[in-house]
Amino acid sequence: MDTPTPPIDLDQDACYRAVETRDPRWDGRIFGCVRTTGIYCRPVCPARTPKRENMIFYPSAAACEEAGFRACLRCRPETAPDMGAWRGSSNTVSRALALIELGALDSSKEDGGDVDALAGRLGVGERQLRRLFRQHLGASPVGVAQTRRVLLAKQLIHETDLPMAEVALAAGFGSVRRFNETFQRLYGRPPSALRRRETPRDGRPGAVTLKLRYRPPYDWDSLIGFLAARAIPLVEVVTPGRYARTISFDGSMGTVAVSRAGGDQLTVEVRFPKMTALPQILARVRRVFDLTADPATIETHLGRDPTLAAMIAERPGLRAPGAWDGFEVGVRAILGQQITVSAAVKLAGKLTAEYGAPLPEDWAEPGLTLAFPEPERLAEADIAGHGLMPGARARAISSMAAAVVADPDLLGARATLEEAVAALRALPGIGEWTAQYIAMRQLREPDAFPAADIGLMRALQDEAGVRPTPAQLLARAEAWRPWRAYAALHLWASDPQAPKPSVVKEAADARRAA
Repeated sequence: MDTPTPPIDLDQDACYRAVETRDPRWDGRIFGCVRTTGIYCRPVCPARTPKRENMIFYPSAAACEEAGFRACLRCRPETAPDMGAWRGSSNTVSRALALIELGALDSSKEDGGDVDALAGRLGVGERQLRRLFRQHLGASPVGVAQTRRVLLAKQLIHETDLPMAEVALAAGFGSVRRFNETFQRLYGRPPSALRRRETPRDGRPGAVTLKLRYRPPYDWDSLIGFLAARAIPLVEVVTPGRYARTISFDGSMGTVAVSRAGGDQLTVEVRFPKMTALPQILARVRRVFDLTADPATIETHLGRDPTLAAMIAERPGLRAPGAWDGFEVGVRAILGQQITVSAAVKLAGKLTAEYGAPLPEDWAEPGLTLAFPEPERLAEADIAGHGLMPGARARAISSMAAAVVADPDLLGARATLEEAVAALRALPGIGEWTAQYIAMRQLREPDAFPAADIGLMRALQDEAGVRPTPAQLLARAEAWRPWRAYAALHLWASDPQAPKPSVVKEAADARRAA
């Protein structure tokens, strides 16, 4: 079959050698297309390796589909680790991919949404954004969005018992008709023909359960310990093997639970009344659990610093935990100013108990009964008058809530980290530390770095107990770019006063006692 010219920055022979050896390090980085069959595969596909002259390689599944190839039913490219956010050197592409995953091009599902609006949010022109996508991913922004929908639908067909009409809506298709036409065009058969099972899947009634892959190593214990130490009562429940929380989208509420599974993957269980929210829910799970990170690349770079090298050896695969919701983590960051993590958790619990919305009985679970307060609720509330916290913090939260109501994209990706921090610092009560922390956890900026954090300075104090100043720490961190956020996580984890993974059990015991 006729195919476009492959990207010039891909060494086609090196890619073929990776396929010959089924090297898992390339899984998610490249996809091999077979001219004679019209199929594209992961480099770890167990099928017989085609001849070199019959293969062409692309850096993304979207590029393969734009070139006219269809996904392999054996190695299932939709289950490959998502490496898009770390490929290439373009921060613009990384931010665009994060926004696409969160639905930025789903406003018009029939034509892929508004690329010009997406480019505007990132501070570039539409033509420039398209050029960057071609350069780094070999596909257009619309092609990436469409491929994500197709591959999610394919995963739902393989891993769930959802009726096909619900699969179409849950994957983000605008209509069942378009869903059927797309699969008939790509696979030469209706979507129902792809489902192969003899018995119903295990799982609770009303729940959708899927697997999400990551690149090993993965330090689950450190990540779950971080989340446990910050879990908000009645909103989050964390145990050593499971993270669960309440969720809210467009007036509907439910729950999501994430647990570690075998084979370098996590199990995600979603209980939500509207399956159209599933793509956003899964995108947020990937963000919270940092599933798109490439630990080998990050740790090789940071390991050049002898101090960080020792920390990496102790905690290989340490991830940077993301935030479920930008407004929630913004409020949490304000509450945590100049107090301990546990004290901030108590304040967050009081705020939620006062202003959080109760989950409907059908969706509530033990320990998960309240949704975190919406910005509209806190913008109207007299937080300072209730005496839940110091007046300055209450006013800062009220100001942030009003700002988010006025501009829902306030806590979304910006053209640069510096612009994002500047926009946050313009809000009352938001300083450099808070802005950097929000950028790290919500905006997923890998180079965010709260240099004035006492825990970071304490982790680098010398044998005489002398700590570096924020300016000295910032100067040393220049060598850690563009992965300063991961360096911060390693420093926090090594801090002798930081919460340890054992806090998971302690937090669970405290909630049961309450």
